Amino acid sequence: MKRFIAQCYIWLLLIVLYAPIVFIAIFSFTESKVLGNWTGFSTKLYQNLFTGDMQGTGSLMQAIENTLIIALIAAVVSTVLGSIAAIGIHNMRGKTKQAITFMNNIPMLNPDIITGVSLFLLFVFLHISQGYATVVLAHITFCTPYVVLNVLPRLTQMNPNIYEAALDLGATPFQALRKVLLPLLKPGMISGFILAFTMSLDDFAVTFFTRGTIGLDTLSTYIYTDARKGGLTPELRPLITLMFVGILILLIVINIRKIRNSDNEAE
Repeated sequence: MKRFIAQCYIWLLLIVLYAPIVFIAIFSFTESKVLGNWTGFSTKLYQNLFTGDMQGTGSLMQAIENTLIIALIAAVVSTVLGSIAAIGIHNMRGKTKQAITFMNNIPMLNPDIITGVSLFLLFVFLHISQGYATVVLAHITFCTPYVVLNVLPRLTQMNPNIYEAALDLGATPFQALRKVLLPLLKPGMISGFILAFTMSLDDFAVTFFTRGTIGLDTLSTYIYTDARKGGLTPELRPLITLMFVGILILLIVINIRKIRNSDNEAE
């Protein structure tokens, strides 16, 4: 009975989590402007999304472009900074390491709105004009701790003598880093990059407080503005569906590769 209840609870939780996404995906194949009103099967919304034949297409496509560029820059920079920081934290000892690790966890536990308001006040205090640059800096700031969290376990699992052996065999510190450390840290760095990229795509609060008044929109702020007007652009339904399917395929590929690598190591 306990097992049955546990399985029912898990399935109920999965249904609650994924039912809205499935609902949006189903109604992305109808032309109705009102979500929930089925007017017949159609791929018109997908055609409009790819051809740009829709109302407000310029602002939506610009928001998508801004979102992808900011997320890519933030993910790349935070992956580099987070990996370097993880190596530095790993080599620390005692209370210093515990303190730095604790400080790294604070931004992840902080509510996004606190991070957004704090960065907004910081930029105002430093008299930095808010816009594209401040949004990118803000995204790098809150994405980097997640990269550190993904890379640190790989360092913990790694044999500490490998790096020392490379130095003893004549490699420079940079060569040992490039040819020994980085290949071992690659899975953690890839996971950190993907997490940073998706966190940046998903962010609203930090972007909203650091974008300024120049009209810069990402997908999240565009949806917020669109919803305040009394409804959502119908073409957002196929866009959300495609984003979900893309991320789902990426996660499936990563997990398949991880399983194959585990099997090869076991052999």
